[in-house]
Amino acid sequence: MKTNHCKIVDCTIRDGGLVNNWEFSVEFVQNLYAALNDAGVDYMEIGYKNSPKLLKGADEAGPWRFLDDDFLRKVIPQKGSTKLSALVDIGRVDENDILPRSESMIDLIRVACYSKDVDKGLDLVNTFHKLGYETSINIMALSNVMENDLVEAFQMIKASPVDFVYVVDSYGSLDHNDIHFLVDKFQTHLPNKRLGVHTHNNMQLAFSNSLVAAEKGVELLDASVYGMGRGAGNCPTELLLTHLKNSKYQLRPVLSFIENYMLSVREKWEWGYLIPYLVTGTLDEHPRSAMALLASPERDRYAEFYDRMTTPEVNFNQKRS
Repeated sequence: MKTNHCKIVDCTIRDGGLVNNWEFSVEFVQNLYAALNDAGVDYMEIGYKNSPKLLKGADEAGPWRFLDDDFLRKVIPQKGSTKLSALVDIGRVDENDILPRSESMIDLIRVACYSKDVDKGLDLVNTFHKLGYETSINIMALSNVMENDLVEAFQMIKASPVDFVYVVDSYGSLDHNDIHFLVDKFQTHLPNKRLGVHTHNNMQLAFSNSLVAAEKGVELLDASVYGMGRGAGNCPTELLLTHLKNSKYQLRPVLSFIENYMLSVREKWEWGYLIPYLVTGTLDEHPRSAMALLASPERDRYAEFYDRMTTPEVNFNQKRS
């Protein structure tokens, strides 16, 4: 399998922050960056570049939820070869809060949107492109997108300056056949664009799906250290480091970081393959219902959860007497 073209985008802070409300210490992030840089990882997604004034509860989240360039300069005073990435959501970022790339710590800004909002996403892409950033557009929940909507989105994307277009398995419901189908479709309709893939591990397929995408020529592979990410988590960075055919990648720095930092985080916060996430992945459902179950006293009642998720009848309140 040829994978020399691949680049790793580590999303531990950004996607992992969905697990712990971005409560990572500065020391944690500094040491993660150092480990990723030593390991040869190409990009570290250090958080969101959304604007706190556009989101409720901003005061309750860690600083990685709303990245500030002055803060980042203090966190990483000396960048290595690992570039920094940030994600923005449609309707949650004020373009005036984005500095030109020449004045920013960020190299790549990724825009997340649903297929119906690709036009809005590309407006942001155009803005960030003019400011000098590398850009991507990440079309979420592809498993629920109608083909005609996807083709319409492709037409807009093809004419845009966006650098990377992402195949995103938001619900962890895709298998290798789905990845083959989607990558082929993206490549057919977007021959002038480079591709990325973002996988979730609901059915223990995040790693294999990433490798299938890589084999088909996808360039950017999202991952996170120890698989830390929302719900079932992501493809583990350490697995890609040990498997991809690229002599610059080194596994040991990330193993050391896991030993020194991730084990204690894992004791406090839960993510990864769990039966409720298997159920939502199998049913192509958002993992929020599984998250709610795991936060409840009924967290281990798997069969009952499955029955509830697969029962079509609507539960009406009892009639008033």
